[in-house]
Amino acid sequence: MAMIYKICRAAEWQDATRSGLFHGAPVDLRDGYIHFSTAEQVADTAARHFAGQSDLLLIAVDADALGAKLKWEPARGGTLFPHLYGTLPVSTALWVKPLPLDAAGRHRLPPLAADC
Repeated sequence: MAMIYKICRAAEWQDATRSGLFHGAPVDLRDGYIHFSTAEQVADTAARHFAGQSDLLLIAVDADALGAKLKWEPARGGTLFPHLYGTLPVSTALWVKPLPLDAAGRHRLPPLAADC
């Protein structure tokens, strides 16, 4: 199983749980796909795009369960990132965990599954 991760605001995920579908954060809607990161990428994603933000969640998803709508595309210097072209069914989330800040204002990640 290839695990990928989505960082989003808690309120965005709460809205998704009511409808059963996550349509994406504002940046996802703007770009036309839902941004994900691998275990190796998620810390850098948090630091670059969510620095100092609290009330965030980290959502783990089985990449294989997303089928052909998941594309691996170059970003940040050519590194391949997972992008979902479509909505994310809430039921595909394997787990959802808070992404708290440490005393230095950096996000404290839970243990992550290594990329497969």
